[in-house]
Amino acid sequence: MQVTIFSTTTCPYCKMLKDYLNERKISFVEKLVDLDENAKDEMSKLSGGFLGVPFVHITLDDGRSETVIGFDKVKIDQIIGQPIK
Repeated sequence: MQVTIFSTTTCPYCKMLKDYLNERKISFVEKLVDLDENAKDEMSKLSGGFLGVPFVHITLDDGRSETVIGFDKVKIDQIIGQPIK
């Protein structure tokens, strides 16, 4: 599974999301859209033009791709297959 978080340097929800994933020992790649124009373009393509953060793109081991807009613990847990606490 590959988890990519599109975030900004000042987003409090992005920090909460990263803390949540770290607590669950889920590795991720972070792309800062406020510092990297390529990351911003990639996020725009993956999200259908949505530019709010956090935006999460998850590629599962079977090749399926899922996205999550905002810090949505329930949806993230459903996608990664970990029980909700």
